[in-house]
Amino acid sequence: MAALRTTTSRLLSSSLPPLRSSIAARFYATVEVEPMRKLGEAMSATQPPVSEKHTSTINEPSKSENAKTKTFHVYRWSPERPTEKPKMQSYTLDLNKTGPMVLDALIRIKNEVDPTLTFRRSCREGICGSCAMNIDGVNTLACLCRIPTDTKHESRIYPLPHTYVVKDLVPDLTQFYKQYKSIKPYLQRESKSEDGREFRQSPAERKKLDGLYECILCACCSTSCPSYWWNSEQYLGPAVLLQSYRWLADSRDEHKGERKAMLDNNMSLYRCHTILNCSRTCPKGLNPGKAIAEIKKAMATA
Repeated sequence: MAALRTTTSRLLSSSLPPLRSSIAARFYATVEVEPMRKLGEAMSATQPPVSEKHTSTINEPSKSENAKTKTFHVYRWSPERPTEKPKMQSYTLDLNKTGPMVLDALIRIKNEVDPTLTFRRSCREGICGSCAMNIDGVNTLACLCRIPTDTKHESRIYPLPHTYVVKDLVPDLTQFYKQYKSIKPYLQRESKSEDGREFRQSPAERKKLDGLYECILCACCSTSCPSYWWNSEQYLGPAVLLQSYRWLADSRDEHKGERKAMLDNNMSLYRCHTILNCSRTCPKGLNPGKAIAEIKKAMATA
């Protein structure tokens, strides 16, 4: 995967701001003497991990005669050993004893094979967005991604690309949520409804929100975007811009001018070059690229 093969030299360039203070403080609290550069390399998912060829394989705990064995290579890195390079740990599982989704495999690895494996998960229904990760080169949700039944195909699982890694498959989304907060993702208006009840919409006005409100903020689209990889401190990224357009398209909101003014600069919106990685990878089938184009159109005609 290109994002994970990229060297850290550009990420750690002196032209970019240093690691966020919250991250630095957390690691300096335990490893005060470790240089910031090495910490950044260890924490970044852009550093190529040690290949599975140079690590051991942890096998199925109780192999049956008719086992349908499949190999999973999983990205591993622990903040408890910050000087060690990330590595790809190999696990073999019997698919006959494993559920159909990649999340089922990860849960089984953690429960029965290696309890030290760390990942996020919650709903298992594609609603919470917790289990977003890169599976076989595609950003998706582990709970919605089926395990390829071809046992000759070895699956590779990484954290979301170009994110700082908290541990194993857990990315640090602090910056992502900070950007989401910056767009004020809630209804803003001063005037009250005529009858003092809810703010009504016509069916046509409500229909404009379809394909926008369903976003679960899993960050699959933003972390698949090359512009966001290189400008994540300033460019808002596909997910946040889709959410921004959700409020610009809402007929009940009265602060559209302020919302547009916040995007009226070189970086927040216009780093999008319509590559459309975001629309291809969205596990919910949404189209952030189209939402960004609608914002640009609204800005041009305002």
